[in-house]
Amino acid sequence: MAQVVLEGVVKRYGKTAVVHGVDLTIADTEFLVLVGPSGCGKSTLLRMVAGLEEISEGTISIDGRVVNDVAPKDRGCAMVFQNYALYPHMNVYKNMSFGLTLKGTPKDEIETRVREAAKILGIEELLSRKPHELSGGQRQRVAMGRAIVRKPSVFLFDEPLSNLDAKLRNTMRAEIKRLHQKVRSTIIYVTHDQVEAMTLADRIVVMRAGNVEQIGTPIELFERPANTFVAGFIGSPPMNLLDARLRREAGGVAAVLSEGLHVPVTAAAGDKELSDGRPVVFGIRTESIVPGEAGVAASPGTWTTRGLVEIVEPLGGETHLHVNIAGVRFIARCEGRRQVAANQEMDFSLRLDAIHLFDAESRQALV
Repeated sequence: MAQVVLEGVVKRYGKTAVVHGVDLTIADTEFLVLVGPSGCGKSTLLRMVAGLEEISEGTISIDGRVVNDVAPKDRGCAMVFQNYALYPHMNVYKNMSFGLTLKGTPKDEIETRVREAAKILGIEELLSRKPHELSGGQRQRVAMGRAIVRKPSVFLFDEPLSNLDAKLRNTMRAEIKRLHQKVRSTIIYVTHDQVEAMTLADRIVVMRAGNVEQIGTPIELFERPANTFVAGFIGSPPMNLLDARLRREAGGVAAVLSEGLHVPVTAAAGDKELSDGRPVVFGIRTESIVPGEAGVAASPGTWTTRGLVEIVEPLGGETHLHVNIAGVRFIARCEGRRQVAANQEMDFSLRLDAIHLFDAESRQALV
């Protein structure tokens, strides 16, 4: 178990910087996820922690020891890769024990560690098989087992589920979370999949173009995104983000999305951040646009308007509705058993406490 601290970490290839001065503290036993689009620098950052990439500037400390010049094998980290990296000519037992054998670990201790790891992962009956005899999920368990037997201070996962189908990814997400609960090690996990990040993480680091955009718990990032990038990246479907202009009206300030659509915002009209005529980006999550039901009054704290359903996407447990409200297109979400047809007109209630406003130029959050 170990705390990991990154201070001013920079990575350059030649004159091109791909990671820009990252400061980050990962607590002992924390499950931290680095998430962002391809090319954002998340895997490079992970590889610098592992020692597989040199640091151009800054320091990385593991358990209070600066490891900039420490060899990967001596850092106390174990890495699980996207492609499993199993030896095809060795059976599962030998794949899991190979690193311990190289270190000269006594045979009885190797036996104990391998059997314990296999029990944790439910692969005890697979120890005599070779990788080509295993499914993708079983191979990933073996790769995780190889890391577990080393009893590392820090587990590093580099997009370990990318090669699996959707159903197996869901299963393996649960397995990884269960593993963390059992071994209580520090885990740094890289993914481009925000659903993976939300379901696994204690905290999430959202990255873009080598910079950290926001750090927080899944709920913090979902409910209080720092900018439009985080708002659009976290959540599925992503937050509705629409250009608007603020206008002072009776009783407060409205966000004008079109001449026919003025949505009141909850902040006071006198707030300097919300000056009259200011261009903004208006944001609201899909689940905060609630389809109305005939004869049922809207909930308090909502603002109701009429809209046309253009596209219906039934997903079983929920249904996504592409809605045109006064010429502005939103995506709304409703309970899956609700029967809604395309070209149907209906009321929609927007939750006023769930509206986000971002500066149109900086794209940073206002309220």
